[in-house]
Amino acid sequence: MKVALINTSDAGGGAPVASMRLLKALESAGVDVKFVTQQKKTEEAAVTEVSNGLFSRLKAKFDFLYERLPFIFFYAKNKSVRFAFSTANAGTSIADNAAILDADILHLHWTNSGFLSIADLKELLKLGKPIVWTLHDMWTFTGGCHYAGTCDHFMNQCGHCYFLTHPGPDDLSNKGWLRKADMYTASKNIAFVTCSSWLADVARKSSLLKGFSIQSIPNPIDTEVYAPKDKLAMRQKWKVSINAKIILFGAANINDRRKGITYLVNALEHLKRDYVSSTPIEVMIFGKNKHFDVTQLPFPVHSLNMISSQQDLAELYSLADVYVLPSVEDNLPNTVMEALSCGTPVVAFNTGGLPEMIVHQKNGYLAKFESSADLAKGIYEILMSNHAPELSLQARNKVLNSFTAHKVSHQYLEVYQSLIL
Repeated sequence: MKVALINTSDAGGGAPVASMRLLKALESAGVDVKFVTQQKKTEEAAVTEVSNGLFSRLKAKFDFLYERLPFIFFYAKNKSVRFAFSTANAGTSIADNAAILDADILHLHWTNSGFLSIADLKELLKLGKPIVWTLHDMWTFTGGCHYAGTCDHFMNQCGHCYFLTHPGPDDLSNKGWLRKADMYTASKNIAFVTCSSWLADVARKSSLLKGFSIQSIPNPIDTEVYAPKDKLAMRQKWKVSINAKIILFGAANINDRRKGITYLVNALEHLKRDYVSSTPIEVMIFGKNKHFDVTQLPFPVHSLNMISSQQDLAELYSLADVYVLPSVEDNLPNTVMEALSCGTPVVAFNTGGLPEMIVHQKNGYLAKFESSADLAKGIYEILMSNHAPELSLQARNKVLNSFTAHKVSHQYLEVYQSLIL
């Protein structure tokens, strides 16, 4: 069996990380697998780059701008939604790519940002090969948004989109919905997979995916890389106080509205005012940061910007007492899985796929949705818990029992085999 994984990038962001981890998991299971991407950023031998020449790379850049700039200038309601909606009206055909033609199974992941247009996707579906499509957000069954929030228009037919400056019955989201409806007529041999049961439940309510197979398979993680390390040694290495309680927060882009950094600020203010007196607390933040002023936090901050090394990330999780992710919309965040795998309890809102990883007061704390006060309470409970070793053990065991590469790869193998037989 030959499988071609297809994703816009092979590094940076949640979907590239998850799909590359799946590549490794499938290789370990003996699968002949290739990874087709727009532009190669890693040294992985199995990764095939589509934009591997000067002209191709210029076209990829053009496609990204051609898709993004019109939306930003003419359609986006405000700055916060500039990258929350993708039209997929520009891209590059990969239907004649050698890895695609050679594959028995085409496994789509996240293909936006000018990689594959809806027309390019339709071309792949028309090849007649079995398709597995892993959903890392809601885009596959909406008119263009990646997360719909409180909107339920995708359950019928998109239109009147609140992301747009001029919403209406035949707006940009409606046109996107109609293009996808037409695309799905090209093939019915598609199995949709979501990384969380939450997203699977939402996808089953969508009109576009009605009648298709939808199931949930989590992202895998390398539990040998992401494993607990000596806390004291890691703090000494990263020059962090050995006496302070350490709160860790990170994201690919910490300014992403979905990651809820405003709630973190408010929660830490609650923590400082209502709970903490003499206990020293420090905050560590990693991820792309263009706008957020870390000095507004009420505790000393270690700002690390982007961390690309998995080994470094594992060390950061291991030195922390708690990892906090106040996301208001999220699927199955890699950072939460990584923290748990390193034995670090997690505090997050009770939303999306987070309850599928965090067991309340067992390996972390699930706060009331959008309640900074309850988020602060959860942080305090974890930091001051008398059962820290048990919390850490439960965090690690959750990953070992649910998210290992072996377990996830065999779940995907069952999906592949069901489509070929």
